[in-house]
Amino acid sequence: MKFGGGFAQRGITHRRGRRKLSRIEKRQERMAYMFIAAPLLLFLIFMLYPLIQSFYLSFTRYDILSPAQWIGLDNYKRLMQDELFFKSLTNILYYVALYVPTMIAASLGVALALNSIRFASAFRVAYYLPGLTSTIGAATVWMWLLNPQYGLVNQVLGYVGINGPAWLANSSTAMLSIVIVTVWQGLGGNMIIYLAGLKGIPDYLYESARLDGANRWRIFWHITWPMLRTTTFFVLTMSMINAFQLFDQAFAMTQGGPANATKTPVYLIYLSGFYSLQMGYAATMAFALFLVILTLSLINIRVNGETPAL
Repeated sequence: MKFGGGFAQRGITHRRGRRKLSRIEKRQERMAYMFIAAPLLLFLIFMLYPLIQSFYLSFTRYDILSPAQWIGLDNYKRLMQDELFFKSLTNILYYVALYVPTMIAASLGVALALNSIRFASAFRVAYYLPGLTSTIGAATVWMWLLNPQYGLVNQVLGYVGINGPAWLANSSTAMLSIVIVTVWQGLGGNMIIYLAGLKGIPDYLYESARLDGANRWRIFWHITWPMLRTTTFFVLTMSMINAFQLFDQAFAMTQGGPANATKTPVYLIYLSGFYSLQMGYAATMAFALFLVILTLSLINIRVNGETPAL
């Protein structure tokens, strides 16, 4: 009986402990909901509601000055016949094809270099600084650097016997100029991401490869690159999404020219909405661009074999 009573007493104490732990968990859960509530509310107000409102506006004729008029699918029919919009899509696809591979190669190359040298912290700061500057300010500086008469870039090319082109006034080099500026400015952020990925690769893999006589190229191709697959997928996806939203550099450096060579979908949305006051049609172009980005992102996920988190 004495033994049974002690066992029962321990059982009661154990259940009380469980009830106390449950109360703590419930309190933590309430605190978690409180922390989540503020950003969720901001998301609903400043993201979800404008998204739903703009989707509604895409079916209307709205010029801000008068109430919106429902016109059904007229904006979408107009979009299908808008040659300038399809020209802007061609421009942005060309930009993505240049920008994304260059960004991945450059940021990975810099990260590999900084991962294997001393005093890398100073270089990290130097490479990251362009990402902290204003896009309009950086674009203005690069306009001076790329000036065909007295720009620094053409002067340097002249020293080696190369006659530099009119970078921003030539339709064949204007988009390339914007790629140079955007890669320069976004390199630091992606470099930091790749450095974090490199730090997560176990050292014993490299040691085993060296013991087997593998050279640097084989080590990179068979160890580093496969281990950075998830990191590269993230950088690729974010770079592609950011590339489709190109606006600041095209607005500041070329104003969409020459001959619409750098006019992008976001630039057209800006012109339609704020210059022509065709908010309904601007919303239609915005959703068309959203569908393009969504489709290419899903293709990217499928090709890379990644499953999106739900």
